Amino acid sequence: MKAMKLIGICRMEMMEVPTPEIINDGDVLIRMKTVGVCGSDLHYYETGQIGSQVVEYPFAVGHEGSGVVEAVGAEVTHVKPGDRIAIEPAMSCGACDQCRAGRPHTCRKLRFLACPKQAEGCLSEYIVMPEACCFKVSDKTTFDEAAISEPLAIGVYAVKQSIPMSGAKVGILGAGCIGLSVLLPAKAQGAERIYVTDKIDSRLELARKAGALWGGNPDKEDLVAKVAELEPGGLDVVFECCGEQDALDQAIEMLKPGGKLLLIGIPATAKRVSFMIDKLRHKEICIQNVRRQNHCVQPSLDMMDRGDFDVSVMVTHRFPFAQAQAAFDLASSYEDGVLKTMIDFPE
Repeated sequence: MKAMKLIGICRMEMMEVPTPEIINDGDVLIRMKTVGVCGSDLHYYETGQIGSQVVEYPFAVGHEGSGVVEAVGAEVTHVKPGDRIAIEPAMSCGACDQCRAGRPHTCRKLRFLACPKQAEGCLSEYIVMPEACCFKVSDKTTFDEAAISEPLAIGVYAVKQSIPMSGAKVGILGAGCIGLSVLLPAKAQGAERIYVTDKIDSRLELARKAGALWGGNPDKEDLVAKVAELEPGGLDVVFECCGEQDALDQAIEMLKPGGKLLLIGIPATAKRVSFMIDKLRHKEICIQNVRRQNHCVQPSLDMMDRGDFDVSVMVTHRFPFAQAQAAFDLASSYEDGVLKTMIDFPE
């Protein structure tokens, strides 16, 4: 089969590699249909690492995927050949203390698609995944929606970990795919006023179309002062979705006393972040980290099926599999109003 692999910084090459085979009785062979380009994929593309996770070339990235079941192991019961599926990229062991406690996303032996030394990504014609990572989708669910269920599930989980949304005053710092993946379920669950920030004006416009009351660019205005003007009492909750120190500082200023800060963004290079401890302490701000998506893929698919929101607003560009590098180059450049780039596999 063909696989598109990183071979260096900002370099990809199409390679012929062995087609994966079903080894375990619970395995599923998947023919890939669509892959979304994620910010973490871009970190590996641009720098070759995220923190201590360093790429050894050649290496396939991609973890937001959808496809069709090609074959199944002897013990697979929930999907069958021909089923259209969304793919959960996290493969947990199911036996450690974290899995038994209902926390498979912090599994002691977790393997994740496109993580160095864990598993190759899904930018290839076929992949094999455990049955537990395969979610059958309805006929009306598109392959785009099935793939986007992965980042959307992170947003759904983040909202679940935050506060009741009904009537909430919400800040979302960073209006990329993860920021919009927070905005959509927050709005659907009754958030009263949502304020979004980003350095790219086209993303702010998309956020407003998706339901944000206001969008501001930190390069053009004092965001803290503007939010204080619009919400003198402060925000109930802020979701930090860009992994920037400046955004953390702004979040503490924007929050009301007793407010909650959710950390979702992955810093591109920083190994440490800091907080203004006097304001953090005086306001008694609660900080909650968000680690991927815990049991939220199916709820995300259900929300899309019900029509709670339309995730198509996220998709701005698409490329064929053979032009995957062009897709990554565009996403990396932040040009042409790009937000979510999808890569399609040939029939």
